[in-house]
Amino acid sequence: MGYKALYRVLRPQTFHDIAGQEHITKTLQNALAKQHFSHAYLFSGPRGTGKTSAAKVLAKAINCEHAPVSEPCNECPACLGIMNGTISDVIEIDAASNNGVDEIRDIRDKVKFAPSDVKYKVYIIDEVHMLSTGAFNALLKTLEEPPKHVVFILATTEPHKIPLTIISRCQRFDFKRISLSAVIQHLNYVVKKQEIAIDEEALNLIAKACDGGMRDALSILDQVAAYSDEKVTRDDVLEVTGMVSEQLIGDIVSKIDAQDVSGAIKTVNEILDRGKDAQKLIEDLLFYYRDLLVYQTSPDLEEILSRPSIGDQFKEHATSISDRQIYEIIRILNQTFQEMKKTNHPRIFLEMALVNLCKKNTQEISTVQAVSSDTSKLEERLAKLESQLSSMRTDQSVSSHRVAEPEKRPRGKRNSRQLTLPMQEMKRVLTQASKNDLKQLRGSWADIMARIRAKNVAAHAWLLESKPVASSSDSFLQAFKYDFHCQMVMENKGNILQMVEEILQEVLGEKRKMYPIPIQNWEELKESFIREVKSDDRDQPTIESKDEDPLITEAEKLVGPDLLEIKD
Repeated sequence: MGYKALYRVLRPQTFHDIAGQEHITKTLQNALAKQHFSHAYLFSGPRGTGKTSAAKVLAKAINCEHAPVSEPCNECPACLGIMNGTISDVIEIDAASNNGVDEIRDIRDKVKFAPSDVKYKVYIIDEVHMLSTGAFNALLKTLEEPPKHVVFILATTEPHKIPLTIISRCQRFDFKRISLSAVIQHLNYVVKKQEIAIDEEALNLIAKACDGGMRDALSILDQVAAYSDEKVTRDDVLEVTGMVSEQLIGDIVSKIDAQDVSGAIKTVNEILDRGKDAQKLIEDLLFYYRDLLVYQTSPDLEEILSRPSIGDQFKEHATSISDRQIYEIIRILNQTFQEMKKTNHPRIFLEMALVNLCKKNTQEISTVQAVSSDTSKLEERLAKLESQLSSMRTDQSVSSHRVAEPEKRPRGKRNSRQLTLPMQEMKRVLTQASKNDLKQLRGSWADIMARIRAKNVAAHAWLLESKPVASSSDSFLQAFKYDFHCQMVMENKGNILQMVEEILQEVLGEKRKMYPIPIQNWEELKESFIREVKSDDRDQPTIESKDEDPLITEAEKLVGPDLLEIKD
């Protein structure tokens, strides 16, 4: 007999042999032991995770001569016949090549006949999502009212393509990608059993390359074992799989962090000249930065990282590269990755991304970080300025009071700064304002302020002591505790106002114009507006209760009863 591939030789023969799917194997074992197994199962999940193997083990277990058992004995004639493929009552069908109505009708016609060799007929339909609509309809009636001696096991990698009427008639089990540690553990068992000499680092690389599929891991191991002369090394795995070593990926990251454009491009060109794929390289970089972000957030979650081990270079990068830089770098790399799919020259896009990361974007991110680190100092200086301005305002007020009674100033202007407010526009906002619009805005204000802080620390400090007080669907009034802050926001040549409005559109999904107003002016404007509304209503009588104050009624219409504080 010719040579057999490792994944065929080592196909699981018991539930215990199926790696990384304990949540499924335990459930099936308990059901088999109690004779509570279903007439139809749906096994879904990524390729190479044990779906078909579990189906064959299940077929052996229900037909084992020692049943009910939680594991097949693999010694009785029924188990051995199913393993050898000589039992005609266990039928395995590939739906990719038998996806027509006629094939399913043939199953429907034969399913009523009793099994000849074992207790149950078992139909294993692989890649069942490939069946046509007519074939699914033909299968539906059989699944709905199956004979007692038949069990259907449907396997698929794309369960979303299966009609819900089929899924609802099956017990569904979702196979997950096998974890890196589980793959490494199983590969260690395999190399010892097959007496394959291999480095630990090479074994870890194979586990990483298989992407959670045990069949892929065994195929790669089989291939590199044939490629190497004596002992499988890290270089053998890199050569066979086309992967780039973690050391080289780390070197590229170091050069990007150091803004070494020539060094980064030189390293990448050396890798590509060896025949490595540009898209695979940028994918490796994306996963490296993703791992950095995960490690920075939760160092104890090493098992979900895409790397088998954490070296000193990786730890150094996790310390030296900020999360803001990582977010921006991942965004640029992902955008480049999408562009590379549409071109015949992916190498050029990769080099452009490296230049972009090393020069422009990294410097901008570093500047933002520097500004963020000085936030506390800036806030301290602003607090001192506010204290000085408050003292000056008090002294000026006392001095003016001693000389003469102050003149009544025009509405909308401040004596100290001659702050001009667009009162007509603000009254228009109040006319169109609603309680729901204000509630929606206030409910999202914390998120809006967080985004403002990320973009402009100074603007965040000026807006800190302010709040939305009235809002319509297209504009709102923002009341400031300190006149100075209101002045700074209004006189910043529209940059702050534009930034706030853009962020607000991102959060709420609609554009609203902001009108800054000092809190004293807001109180005056609110009182004046309510009186005007009350005056207008005199000509149009309305029914009111005896104890109801029309001022309070209008105020509740404006801002809502839950945001209104009534003082006698």
